[in-house]
Amino acid sequence: MDLDRLLNPRTIAFVGGRHAELAIAQCDALGYEGEIWPVHPTRETVTGRPAVRSVADLPGPPDAAFVAVNRYETVEVVTELAKLGAGGAVCYASGFAEAGPEGQALQQQLVDHDMPVIGPNCYGTINTTSGAALWPDVQGCRRLEGRRGAALVTQSGNIALNLTMNTRGLDFTHVISLGNQAGVRIEDCIAALAADPTVAAIGVHAEAIIDSIAFADAALKAHTNQTPIVMLKTGVSEASAAIAASHTAAIAKPADVYQALFDRYSIITVDSVNQLAATLSFLVTVGPLPGNRLVSLSCSGGEASLLADRAAHHDVVFEPFAPEEARDIDAALDGKVAVTNPLDYHTFIWDDGSKLTACFTAALADTADAGLLVLDWPTSGDDRSWFPTLEAIIAAQKTTGTPTVVAASLAENMPAAVRDRLHEAGIAAAYSVDEALAAVAGAARAGQHLERPPPEIHTTPLPGMRVSRVLSEGTAKTMLAEAGIAVPRGHRGRIDALSAVDLRFPIVAKASGVAHKTDVGGVIVGIADSVALQEAVDRLAVLSDEVLIEEQITDAVAELLVTVRREPPIGNVLVLGSGGALVELLGDTVTAILPLSAVDVAAMIERLRIGPMVAGHRGRPAADIGAIVDVVARLAKLPADRPQIVEIEINPLMATPQSAVAVDALITLATEEASHD
Repeated sequence: MDLDRLLNPRTIAFVGGRHAELAIAQCDALGYEGEIWPVHPTRETVTGRPAVRSVADLPGPPDAAFVAVNRYETVEVVTELAKLGAGGAVCYASGFAEAGPEGQALQQQLVDHDMPVIGPNCYGTINTTSGAALWPDVQGCRRLEGRRGAALVTQSGNIALNLTMNTRGLDFTHVISLGNQAGVRIEDCIAALAADPTVAAIGVHAEAIIDSIAFADAALKAHTNQTPIVMLKTGVSEASAAIAASHTAAIAKPADVYQALFDRYSIITVDSVNQLAATLSFLVTVGPLPGNRLVSLSCSGGEASLLADRAAHHDVVFEPFAPEEARDIDAALDGKVAVTNPLDYHTFIWDDGSKLTACFTAALADTADAGLLVLDWPTSGDDRSWFPTLEAIIAAQKTTGTPTVVAASLAENMPAAVRDRLHEAGIAAAYSVDEALAAVAGAARAGQHLERPPPEIHTTPLPGMRVSRVLSEGTAKTMLAEAGIAVPRGHRGRIDALSAVDLRFPIVAKASGVAHKTDVGGVIVGIADSVALQEAVDRLAVLSDEVLIEEQITDAVAELLVTVRREPPIGNVLVLGSGGALVELLGDTVTAILPLSAVDVAAMIERLRIGPMVAGHRGRPAADIGAIVDVVARLAKLPADRPQIVEIEINPLMATPQSAVAVDALITLATEEASHD
């Protein structure tokens, strides 16, 4: 979708009354120099400009139009604009899909043409590089000329408006509020903004991703242009189906699936609006970081302890200073301070610019990917003694080149003048310790992600899947065996017709056709001989007419959960985790979007809490990682070969030094195969 005319208009039509006037006022406030064409059915002028009666009376097709009339008239006006050849429209009115069936029908009419439409039920767009504002309310942006900034794309008009009002020096090149996303979607905006050289980073607030493939394609465009994306995801999506029979359904959350999508395509995720603003500001001022090693500087032991504690909640590390650094820091502090990271440099060098500069320069010299100084400015009284610290960190950053952020413990302790001085020096300002840590962690992820080769585009689940039935364990294992996945040798049948003649003891006996068998005593392990086997079969007779007996895997290094499931609208996902009876209690899982490479799967295993056990903990044998990866590869292929499969779960997959064996399995099928259209 080509959004160039809509986002960078030279001519704008404003259709409507009061809200159109407000939008024109925002253009005037930002110094828009293009042509403004008011449209009103009865007024001769709008904001002192000549008005035409209808869209048909416009002097030509506008590049963009702001439409602020009721929902029925909005459909008519947009249709006329499309016929005229306009570059796109922002639709302010509400009462569309969010209002029920009638509104849904109107919304469909709104986009039944090729012209880009933003909204409805949205605030619209601001372009501070040109001053174009199709925006019917106040906004806090300032004109940007010759400088880079952040772009913001959000479904919420209020979140967008509030962020424009920030007083932390975060400047936006573009602000886009999408509302219902009837036409233009988040992914369309990302793709357009990623190609804009004025955009240093893209911030996104999303309640849902409608088209995950288009989103992935847009993210790859941003990756190609080295433009980081920072995502604040709110809300959760409904699962594609209620797969209550599986363990995975109890532990895999929709948020995990979205996070897997964002991880795959190098999207930085944050938890709050504050973190979104802080990370964008850091990326605009400083840029991505090569790593997450952080040096912290403060003149208080309490602040140093606070930094160490809060770092546990963010992906940053405080490594000890190198010997040469520690020596130089110690010399600058006259040997009076314990040289640790985080560093409490004490107050005895306060107001001594040369010693502060020497200390900060030594601390930032080598160990860190980034430096953090905690500096709260006084809100009253004489502040002259604070300036040596400010100038010392600026000098140290200039000498070492180490990316740096200065954080106040409280937002009110970061004056605008101090912030501006830092930004002029290329140093980021943060309005809390947690914001600073989140920004550093996000910038480190951006730097690491952008250095990686772009991933393969994932595939989406076929639509129209409805859960029909769950295959028995025996049937599921037969399907797995046909796919080349190892399963234990065994027999399944009626209790009175079983024989274990060709099976080696110990044996496992299971009640057939019973979900969550371990919860009801439906699994008996360690059966050592025929007598014990008969006793076990008799006990299972109260649960099922059929029993499954198998050779027991006795040399397992670890028990894993491996699941492949469809998660519309995002994609087919792999859930890998600790398996066995405690799977739901431990919740030790990692989720990723398919397809995956062998390296990706191995990395997922390492991220598990039982990863060290799989790798051979404290001299114990290591599992065959290659065998586990092979099972995942074969499992991932099954839904493509058999479109009726909704979910396949192996729990546990017994990982041994020589193999990986599916000891229990569950396969859920759909009522109908999804259309390939």
